[in-house]
Amino acid sequence: MGKPNFSVLQKIKNNKKTYGITPRIPGGFVTPEILVRFAEVAKKYHGVLKITSGQRITILGINPEDVDKAWADIGLEPGVLSPYSVKNVEMCPASFCKRSKQNSLKLALKLEKRFYGAPAPNRTKVGVSGCLNACTSVNSKDIGILSNENGYIVVVGGSAGFYPRLPDRIADNLTEDQAFYMVESIYDYYCDNADTGEKLGSFIDRIALPEFKKSVFEKYEEKLNLPAF
Repeated sequence: MGKPNFSVLQKIKNNKKTYGITPRIPGGFVTPEILVRFAEVAKKYHGVLKITSGQRITILGINPEDVDKAWADIGLEPGVLSPYSVKNVEMCPASFCKRSKQNSLKLALKLEKRFYGAPAPNRTKVGVSGCLNACTSVNSKDIGILSNENGYIVVVGGSAGFYPRLPDRIADNLTEDQAFYMVESIYDYYCDNADTGEKLGSFIDRIALPEFKKSVFEKYEEKLNLPAF
């Protein structure tokens, strides 16, 4: 039996394979009813619930023959459609936080809807924060949006893990619509020009930041002339 769809193989113990599934939870906001559903599915298939760093809930310890049934019972979309896609948009609860400088939650949810599962040269993470505290580790995301009193700041190329990289600032003092268009421009240029498997930060280092900014702003200016969405 091959690897079940939309699942992650866990550590093999005594030649036994178990898998984890991670449904989509936009922004980490979940209703009590869905939480109950998670608990019921985990209990039914003898799994364990794990809160992830990506604002989602994973059900671990599922036997391979039960993965498809667990997905059917949970009734939610997969959190990650492909390793070559936008993984998810992580966001702080700006509308509910006394430190927020902009209502970035509105922008973040709009970006999550636009980019859920969008194909990309490599796994791509997006983070949005309502202030410069950069909750959700915005500065380690491929595309990050921060906020201050003057508007939105867009940074790119951040990364954690084996090859950590600080992000580069692309633009600041943006409105909500301008920030949305800037993220789209970055994504479009990255998809059109990066090699398969190349992370955004590595792509920027290869072509140099000035060339990246110049080309992104050309796309951005084109988008500004489009009808408002």
